[in-house]
Amino acid sequence: MASSVEEQILRTSKEIIVKFIEVGRISPTAFPEAFKTIYNAVEETVAGPQNTPPPDTSSDAEK
Repeated sequence: MASSVEEQILRTSKEIIVKFIEVGRISPTAFPEAFKTIYNAVEETVAGPQNTPPPDTSSDAEK
């Protein structure tokens, strides 16, 4: 990934975690683990699907 993309992921993750702390959803003591989780979620979203099969859109009724 490009450096600017990594910076944007970091910045976005920081803004999300700060907002969660401000509204009381995450305590500052839970920051390390929560930040990793949020960072990974943002990074996966930016990267898009990687080797994941397409979702099965057919229902059992159609079979």
